Amino acid sequence: MPLDEYRRKRDFSKTPEPSGDGKPRARRGGKPKPLYFCVQKHLASRLHYDLRLEHDGVLLSWAVPKGPSLDHRDRHLAVRTEDHPREYGDFEGVIPEGYGQGIVMLWDYGAWSPEVDDVGEALGKGDLKFALDGYKLKGSWALVRTRDRPDTSPSQRGRSWLLIKHRDFWSGALDITAFAPLSVKSEGDFDDILAADLPDVWVTGRAAARGGATGKALREIIEKAAAKKLARDDRESAP
Repeated sequence: MPLDEYRRKRDFSKTPEPSGDGKPRARRGGKPKPLYFCVQKHLASRLHYDLRLEHDGVLLSWAVPKGPSLDHRDRHLAVRTEDHPREYGDFEGVIPEGYGQGIVMLWDYGAWSPEVDDVGEALGKGDLKFALDGYKLKGSWALVRTRDRPDTSPSQRGRSWLLIKHRDFWSGALDITAFAPLSVKSEGDFDDILAADLPDVWVTGRAAARGGATGKALREIIEKAAAKKLARDDRESAP
């Protein structure tokens, strides 16, 4: 089943992520709804951007460490991950512990359309061309699978792809991740997402115990979130 790996990696008694047990979206008038895409900015073991494309009732997923680039000359690594349930595409919040522990921001979303006749066949060939119509990402793109190295482990084979922006009206040298870093859902940053959550969700997650640059960034975000929440509580309690 498409979501078996997704469910195997998660304990749904501990994570607020959707399990994917919901029914597929209904169609109106016999016409399919536009295919959904999203990019979720995820601060987990390291910061990355998860590109997700709706296909056959699930979200095909790639983790893009550097994020999408509008420059057609860039070739950004995109690591194929497990399919996610469709309802995950609306998720923004905190994964308190376990697989993917960290903060998830809905960085962009919209509709996507394949520029190939058969998506499944294109995935098999390792060359998927498509168009995005989001708030931040638009125009024509490609996901191209790269060759595995001889020492690539069996579990990692076929997972390495490149995300490439085609040269069109929407391409350019602008660094879209720096120019538009905030959520399209809440209009906030990671600390705003934390500040809007219950403290025991993000404090007991123990994500701040990680070392290195990511651990330092997460500790700073938690401190900002705590300060924002304290200031909000003070305003609400003021006579």
